[in-house]
Formats: sequence, C-alpha cells, structure tokens
Amino acid sequence: MAAYSFATRWQTPAPMERVLDVLKEVDRWPAWWRGVRSVERIAEGDADGIGATHRFVFRSRLPYSLAFSMRVTDVTAPSRLAGEATGELVGTGVWTLREVEGATHIRYDWNVRTTRRWMNLLAPIARPLFARNHDIIMEWGRIGLATQLAMPVLRDGSG
Repeated sequence: MAAYSFATRWQTPAPMERVLDVLKEVDRWPAWWRGVRSVERIAEGDADGIGATHRFVFRSRLPYSLAFSMRVTDVTAPSRLAGEATGELVGTGVWTLREVEGATHIRYDWNVRTTRRWMNLLAPIARPLFARNHDIIMEWGRIGLATQLAMPVLRDGSG
C-alpha cells in the first residue's frame, strides 16, 4: 500500500467552538463541501460522539472516487476531532484547532494508505497527481467552511 501524509492549515476569525461544531456535523458536509459526494451514518457514537462511524465518498476533478469509513476516536472540545479510516483509504485524520491572537487556526493531518490496487501500482509515478487531488478537495473544503461559518477561512502556512 502507498502511504501519504498531508497537513492542511487554515485560519478564521470564527470561534473554535463554532468551527468544531461545523466539522462534527459530517452528515451535512455534502451540502457545503464540494467533492464530498455522500456521507452515510453507519453507527451512532456515545454522548461525545466517540465511536460514531460514517461512510464517505469523495471525488475531485480526477475520474475516480474514493470510499472509506471514518470512526471517531477522539473528541476533545473545542480543540480536537480525530478518527480512523478503513476502506479504500486506511489511516487517521485529526482536526486540531487552536486560538492564536483572536483567530482560530485549523490543522488537518491526514495520514493514510491506499488499498486500491491500481492506485498502489501507479503510486511511484502518480503520487504528485494524487497529492494535488487531495489539495483540490481540501481547497473546496476551505471555501465551503467559509460559507458555513459566514466568515473568511484563509490558508495558513504557520503550522
């Protein structure tokens, strides 16, 4: 399996609690995050959302979709939301929020391996294309999040 590690960074004047609320409402992502084709609830979580599992289908400009399930493994309000992926992508995704000088800095760490045979075979030459595909999906997420928050969400290179 080919492994990928991505870190996406954004910032917004929206409060951390509001950002986390929007991110936790994954059932609504297809309405505002272009590229999220569908989200299906597979399992309910506990009162904090731990154990909630959803099946996602994502697609960007490239002519393929990726389907995987995410099980919530950690919710530490208002600063962290983490999950474990299985399916065509296997690994972890972690949203980390922190307040810096009145702005919420958002970081998404996505560390996954692909399980689709053709992707693994093409990885040595197509890795940059697959990485660009991820960047496109995340840019669409940034734009959609700004719409949901009714506030700007800017790219943040600060880490």
